[in-house]
Amino acid sequence: MMATLRRLGVMLGAAAFAWLLADSLFALPAPVIDLRPLVSENLARSGVTHPVTAVLLNFRGFDTLLEIAVMLVALLGVLATLSADRTPAVDHDSADAMLPMFSRVAAPLMLLCALYLLWAGAFRPGGAFQAGALLAAALALLHLARLIPAWSSPLPLLRSGLVAGFLVFLAIATALLTEGTMLQYPPAYAGLLILAIESALTVSLALILAGLFLFISSDGGAQK
Repeated sequence: MMATLRRLGVMLGAAAFAWLLADSLFALPAPVIDLRPLVSENLARSGVTHPVTAVLLNFRGFDTLLEIAVMLVALLGVLATLSADRTPAVDHDSADAMLPMFSRVAAPLMLLCALYLLWAGAFRPGGAFQAGALLAAALALLHLARLIPAWSSPLPLLRSGLVAGFLVFLAIATALLTEGTMLQYPPAYAGLLILAIESALTVSLALILAGLFLFISSDGGAQK
């Protein structure tokens, strides 16, 4: 009875929060400044043709850099709360036979789709965040199928992948300080610089998002 009341209370609380959130969104005043024409005017010199990618990786690149830093710090916070002796063996025979078979087919397709999303981000919806999320889902699927173990600790290769996106982003931002402004790309090289940043971010975002699941997986398992 008490458990039912608690669940009911949680559901009512969630519904009330959702209603308040929706009400506050509809109550927002109309924007005074429309930035869309400004983005369109400068899109040609951004290095990409999709306005969202231009804003995230060029016009407001500093915000995206900080977002990556926040996600990395969040993962470090998770690692700091985990115990150091999580090394139980992984039972490769306990998974349903269909799931490993499906994972072996789905994971390469997910990798291919992630590469497409990374490439397509320059001119249509896509980019590093979507590609990284898809790769993270592929890693989680492979783990659920008992094809890869959980991660007990970030060894050197994994550490490099986790910080690669942030470090590449930061290195390019620092190098551009010689031009006088952080993350103000030269128009002739903007596309290449954005592609380099997004490629590194795809790897790091995939590992960070997957790590939030694989580091706290109840299966444990040592990182290879």
